[in-house]
Amino acid sequence: MGVLIRLASHSVDNASVVFFRNLTGLIILLPVMLFKGTSFIKTDKIWMHSWRAIIGLMAMYGFFYAIAHLKLSNAMVFTYSSPIFIPLVAWLFLKERMNALMWLAAFIGLVGVVLVAKPNQGFFNLLSLIGIVSSLFAAMAFVTVRALTTTEPVIRIVFYFCLIGSILSSIPMFWHWRMYTTHEMLLLGGAGLLATVSQLCLSKAYSYAPAGKIGPANYLAIIFAGIFAALIWQEYPDFISVIGMTLILVALILCMPRTKELGPIE
Repeated sequence: MGVLIRLASHSVDNASVVFFRNLTGLIILLPVMLFKGTSFIKTDKIWMHSWRAIIGLMAMYGFFYAIAHLKLSNAMVFTYSSPIFIPLVAWLFLKERMNALMWLAAFIGLVGVVLVAKPNQGFFNLLSLIGIVSSLFAAMAFVTVRALTTTEPVIRIVFYFCLIGSILSSIPMFWHWRMYTTHEMLLLGGAGLLATVSQLCLSKAYSYAPAGKIGPANYLAIIFAGIFAALIWQEYPDFISVIGMTLILVALILCMPRTKELGPIE
């Protein structure tokens, strides 16, 4: 998804990228929701869905803006550093107990991300602040998803995110709408499709384990991004990057559930 968004951002503004990412998800899920009926669509958690959509949308605007305007290495640090905030947010809002192993894994994973991305001297500026705040918003959204999975089906969670996100992100389109090329629509539609599938999988994962354990799995995305960068732009990792990727894998292994208490939420 990140690769497609970066390619689309060469000619498409940030507001349009965010809107089409949400609209594509809505188009994909709407027939499924209608097939299941109004009883399935109905929810008594509309305010929580709205909160999750608002902070998730804010994180999305920030991430996509960072990808379009920062060096790719710096943008990758922000995009994949949100798990470092998840244990704290989960502890504050869900009262989930975070053991030392979870905190250690989150820290090791973040160090790995920095080693892979190797941010330059321009790391700390206004754009970087946008990326950091976006990471915090993303962590809050992930923790909210964890709370929603106690009563809400995964498809309903993602549907309401796409629905509310499409409505809110359509407002800036009054100023940004234009005719888009076929190539641009394919990139935007592909990014939306992949993002929707990713959200469904991630939301399901959060129903099986505490947010602090699931979050660091996101670090794998930077490894996949490195593979795509090598295939598309001939960018290959150096020795420091390999060390960083190893640390990311270590963080993931440390966070893997090992007890029966981490089964699906009843």
